[in-house]
Amino acid sequence: MIKMIRLLTLLSCVLGQSFALADSHNKPGKQLSDDFQYPQGARYAVSLTFDDARESQLDVGVPILEKLGVKATFYVMSAPVSARLSDWRKVVAAGHELGNHTHSHLCTGNFAWLRAQNKGLEQVDLAWLEQDILTTNQYLKTQLGIEPRSFAYPCGNTFVGRGANVKSYVPLIARHFDTGRTWLDETANNPAYTDFAQLTGIRMDGMTFDELKTTLETLRENNKWIILAGHEVGENGLYSVDARVLSQLIQYLKAPENGYWVDTVEKVASYIKMHRKEPG
Repeated sequence: MIKMIRLLTLLSCVLGQSFALADSHNKPGKQLSDDFQYPQGARYAVSLTFDDARESQLDVGVPILEKLGVKATFYVMSAPVSARLSDWRKVVAAGHELGNHTHSHLCTGNFAWLRAQNKGLEQVDLAWLEQDILTTNQYLKTQLGIEPRSFAYPCGNTFVGRGANVKSYVPLIARHFDTGRTWLDETANNPAYTDFAQLTGIRMDGMTFDELKTTLETLRENNKWIILAGHEVGENGLYSVDARVLSQLIQYLKAPENGYWVDTVEKVASYIKMHRKEPG
């Protein structure tokens, strides 16, 4: 099952990029972000992100990041943070970014584990969701002394309601945060064009290093910013990044000859906002 998902993800990315590149070859002139420059001469940007404040991120992921000198963005909820509060305080002190991942982690009720709670995004409104999100903001400010500037949509869902009553909560995120990251996307973020409230996120879970390297090489054209998203850190799995793969990935990204700048979502977004012209 995992191998099939990997194959389909890579195939979708490769085919999508192939069509885009073929189309661009038929158009004269430079592409939208060909001239965009990142710090220290880097040609591309990468952010490593992890969702849900899982314990393996603290026990396995953070030590790897610290050993190899890379900062990541962790999208958290208040309950799992409270279970390891002193450890998350150390993560903040070390310079990693903590973003908001709501309080209740509400997704579509099509997930069976949410139906057991008799609540999904289809059953709430914007006012309910805003309060849920601000609850985590307040918790992080009170307990960790931070005001999160980044947000990740649980399950990548960006709506509330059903049918004709569906509403996007992207504008809500744009009001309260500098960025919002989705999930399971097929393309990376063009620095000259991307909507910061709907940054794309690329699966990092369940991938080998070679698969991740291929994904990066496929998505990085036109100076793109690639945001990788994972969950557990330890063994390779459907919602887990293999620890050895993470180490290999970071070493590859840090090699100057590969042309990547690696930093948190907040740092990269701030840099792009300062150095791009507003898209038309």
